[in-house]
Amino acid sequence: MRIHLTSVLVDDQASALRFYTDVLGFLPKEDVPVGEDRWLTVVSPDAPDGTELLLEPSGHPAAKAYKEALVGDGIPLTAFAVDDVAAEHARLVALGVRFTQEPTRMGPVTTAVFDDTCGNLIQIQQRH
Repeated sequence: MRIHLTSVLVDDQASALRFYTDVLGFLPKEDVPVGEDRWLTVVSPDAPDGTELLLEPSGHPAAKAYKEALVGDGIPLTAFAVDDVAAEHARLVALGVRFTQEPTRMGPVTTAVFDDTCGNLIQIQQRH
């Protein structure tokens, strides 16, 4: 068994797609109309056949409260691995990304947390 798909709840799929591709650098994978929404996934350019990230519409009534509670407590919805947190932080800051946690070493990892502009906090992390 392996993880094939995971998701982030997004307020607007088109805006999310732009942020996750143009800013973060993921590649579009699937884009299938599903009623008013889309089955919209992105993948890492390093693993185009790897785990897909579903940009899932946050229309469910529980989604808004869930996202607001996580953001209010400063809890990231998910985490992405990077080779160098400091370099990725600098790259994203130069692109206008707002960080809620600067790069911080925590034992065997260094982490940083940013606002994905879609209602979520996302952590990047580097293992040492």
